[in-house]
Amino acid sequence: MGFPRFFCYASIILSISAYLFPIMVNSIGINYGQIANNLPSPEDVVPLVKSIGATKVKLYDADPGVLSAFANTGVEFIVGLGNEYLDRMQDPAKAEAWVKQNVQAHLPATKVTCIFVGNEVLTFNDTTLSDNLLPAMQSVHTALVNLGLDKQVTVTTAHSLAILETSYPPSAGAFREDLIDCLSETLSFHQKTGSPFLINAYPYFAYKGNPKQVSLDFVLFQPNQGVIDQATNLHYDNMLYAQIDAVYSALASLGYKKLAVHISETGWPSKGDEDEAGATPDNAKKYNGNLIKLMSKKTGTPMRPNSDLNIYVFALFNENMKPGPTSERNYGLFKPDGTPVYPLGISTNDVVGSNTTAGGSIGNAVTQPSSPTSSSTGYLSISSATERYQFIGHVLLPASFLLIKTLV
Repeated sequence: MGFPRFFCYASIILSISAYLFPIMVNSIGINYGQIANNLPSPEDVVPLVKSIGATKVKLYDADPGVLSAFANTGVEFIVGLGNEYLDRMQDPAKAEAWVKQNVQAHLPATKVTCIFVGNEVLTFNDTTLSDNLLPAMQSVHTALVNLGLDKQVTVTTAHSLAILETSYPPSAGAFREDLIDCLSETLSFHQKTGSPFLINAYPYFAYKGNPKQVSLDFVLFQPNQGVIDQATNLHYDNMLYAQIDAVYSALASLGYKKLAVHISETGWPSKGDEDEAGATPDNAKKYNGNLIKLMSKKTGTPMRPNSDLNIYVFALFNENMKPGPTSERNYGLFKPDGTPVYPLGISTNDVVGSNTTAGGSIGNAVTQPSSPTSSSTGYLSISSATERYQFIGHVLLPASFLLIKTLV
């Protein structure tokens, strides 16, 4: 099978920038997944990240090629330790060796600020994984302390919204009873170390699960009458903010009201199978474009209006080797050749053409398509539509029914 070898990103981006990015934004985060065999080299990815104004990137591993390519660019990185590493990371020596090789070696040129250990572990319902999660996090943190890096690099893990027992109204948000003991210990770790609580939130799956009853405008940040949480009298005009506030409420119920919450994944697919309602370029454009515009306003959710929203859009590229239905391979803002999947309607202060030296001369770059580099089984399986659909069916669809009843 042949793949394109030549990627003239600078000329592509310069020619489309006025069309793709007409509104200024301050900063966004982006998930950089690599489960594909046709992606550009990391050096060619640098200007693409800059073209959307992203100053934060989340990797599902600690790909040295990516981290080296982004050296001296100022872009902040969250790097990942997959679920398959949890058992071995409990060994202090192995944890320290991993941190030395995958984090310390890239500092300070590349700004690695966080390590997320495990992806959506608690909703696997695998006691071996869940039992290993906190010890692995503690071991990695201890390694950072020993290396004098704990003040600049934090340790966390990413959760699915399926950890919530109740998600609506937002003020009634509560964690699953069977997870509270495990979560409480993890939350104590966050509080002691100052690390953020990461949550992956996808309003798309609420719509996909019941498109006739879930308001499309409500999930796409389009104008709508919204809903009012009767307990707080707060008004919500989009589902994502309601989901975030449900997480805030759940944390507060356990005594962690001040814990920082970051949205480590959210997005919308531009293509799907026949049974994947709403997976279109127009809807993806509205979801991601409207979300980024909201982020640029530097305002928080109704419950936390003064809290900075740290949101990572999923994802930078369409990934052709991801398992599951068609939607799983079509979350990207960009195609593998560097062209946009759809226009977002945003702009940045950073003109890509004047910054290509950070990643080398890309105008004449000859690029060998990369192989899938993510070894994280957590990313491969939990990011699959099967798992996502299951947690929507168990947790978020009941919430969406309540939202629709209120809307109607």
